[in-house]
Amino acid sequence: MPEKTFKGQCFCGAVALEVSGTPAFSGYCHCTDCRGWLGAPVHAATLWPKDNFRFTKGADNLQTYKKTEASHRQSCRTCGGHVAVQHPGMAMVDVMAAVIPEYPFKPVMHIFYSEKMISMKDGLPKFAKMPKEFGGSGETLPE
Repeated sequence: MPEKTFKGQCFCGAVALEVSGTPAFSGYCHCTDCRGWLGAPVHAATLWPKDNFRFTKGADNLQTYKKTEASHRQSCRTCGGHVAVQHPGMAMVDVMAAVIPEYPFKPVMHIFYSEKMISMKDGLPKFAKMPKEFGGSGETLPE
């Protein structure tokens, strides 16, 4: 059976992308870097293996901001719309859930909850930083 493909684009449509299969992570990130870059109190993140992600249009219209080598944040030069965050050390790409509207976003956890701006009582695990499978301590916090 072929893998499901989801299409997305920036705010103006100058940059388009596709993701396929299943993300390694769907959840909420509360880190100060995501919040600061997105200008939002929480980030609805989907983390895809690099091989399951590709730009289909406008890759030459991207600007990349590297606050650290761990996260290369990409946005459209035309509209400023946030598109993706390349995580080269993990060989993963974070695509904002809102950028791929057909993807049925089902969060499974919260990460960097120790940095939260707002509390979210939804019964999902709340990791202080990251779960062990993503290189974190696995420490959780109460809702």
